[in-house]
Amino acid sequence: MIIPVETLTIYFAASLALAIAPGPDNIFVLTQSALHGRKAGLLVTLGLCTGLLAHTGAVSLGIAVIFMTSTLAFTALKLVGAAYLLYLAWQAFHAGKSDISQHQARATLSAKALYVRGIIMNVTNPKVALFFMAFLPQFADPARGSLTVQIAMFGALFMLATLIVFGSIAWGAGLLGDWLQGSRRAQLVLNRVAGTVFAGLAIRLLAVDQL
Repeated sequence: MIIPVETLTIYFAASLALAIAPGPDNIFVLTQSALHGRKAGLLVTLGLCTGLLAHTGAVSLGIAVIFMTSTLAFTALKLVGAAYLLYLAWQAFHAGKSDISQHQARATLSAKALYVRGIIMNVTNPKVALFFMAFLPQFADPARGSLTVQIAMFGALFMLATLIVFGSIAWGAGLLGDWLQGSRRAQLVLNRVAGTVFAGLAIRLLAVDQL
């Protein structure tokens, strides 16, 4: 199975552009990196990329069609995602009122917790599933062979683009977090900003209409 270089180039460029465009996932990486450090942002990024495996698999198996045709399934996933974002907002505001230092705040979140947080954030975003359903098949061609294999390949390429962009965001925001590490007041403000962002993303997700 050979996919033309031109097709791969166009697809990868489009994937990079979509990853760069402001959205819940890259904002999530930005806030987590600034709050908990560069390593935390990279772990969240890995979690988000892992979540893309679920979306790619769903498209390959045709499961994503359910979310395009079932209002109940779409709404249920949307509510779960919004509830999780509101939970993160509550955590951020609560952390802002604590007396612990930035170093201690980072220590309370394990690598596993940060990784899982990224997975949940991505998997519970129905817009990602709908986007994958609409985007990936456009570049697949039955004449080249198995559509399932092609979609899996394109999904992996999209993950690479996401890893590059989100990893860069995590690295840059981590520098901000390091700079703010010694300031409790800055940490308080940053937690409140993060809580507001999470709450705003939850409201935005609830406002998403089914395609």
